[in-house]
Amino acid sequence: MNKEKHPKQFIYILPNLFTASSIFAGMYSIFSAIEGKFDQAAWLILLSLIFDGLDGRVARLTNTCSRFGVEFDSLADMISFGAAPSVLVYLSVGSSYGKFGVVVSILYVIFGAIRLARFNVMTAQTEPSVFIGVPIPTAAVFISILILLEMKYGEWFSFSTMILVFTFLVSLLMVSNIRYPSFKKVNMEKMHYMRVFVGILVAAMSIFLYPIEGFALLFTIYIAYGPIRAIYTFSKRASLLKKK
Repeated sequence: MNKEKHPKQFIYILPNLFTASSIFAGMYSIFSAIEGKFDQAAWLILLSLIFDGLDGRVARLTNTCSRFGVEFDSLADMISFGAAPSVLVYLSVGSSYGKFGVVVSILYVIFGAIRLARFNVMTAQTEPSVFIGVPIPTAAVFISILILLEMKYGEWFSFSTMILVFTFLVSLLMVSNIRYPSFKKVNMEKMHYMRVFVGILVAAMSIFLYPIEGFALLFTIYIAYGPIRAIYTFSKRASLLKKK
């Protein structure tokens, strides 16, 4: 009996190991930012994103989803995608702007916590077909990419002020009611195979050739999609009402 239980117990532990790895990368990112290694801190947040994506998928594939895993993942997200980006933004850019930098960095954490709490309450045990507000991992990686762009191109064109502005805007988008697509339930009908394949291939080649710029383009498109779609939907409804 014991021999049969051990493999099953390990399967339950496996998703939590990925979650713990996400926390490790997030904490290491904070330590790196404190030491002034901002590029390393930013890449570690991207590494956290990979671990965060793996834990949920492994749990679903192995049918080991649990309430503990959900709560553990949420706490991990608060560290890796809430605290870590906030510390990175403040130490790399925000500290030069006094209280404004402090407020933006803290608001990001507060709004991120609200986003996670709302997500846990609204989704419960079901996977969402869309996200209400920008997911906090997306916001964290977007901010990290902006820091990497600043470090790469800051000698020619510094946009540190814009980083704080974008951090504030993405914080508001996290707690907004704007809808964003969830790729956890992708419609893989025959007619979509080629589109998905071409999209993934183009994105992979772009990231391979220009990692920072490729990630920046992908996450900018995703974050901009929500407001653009909301404005289009609102204008379409307004035009229909005028016709009536």
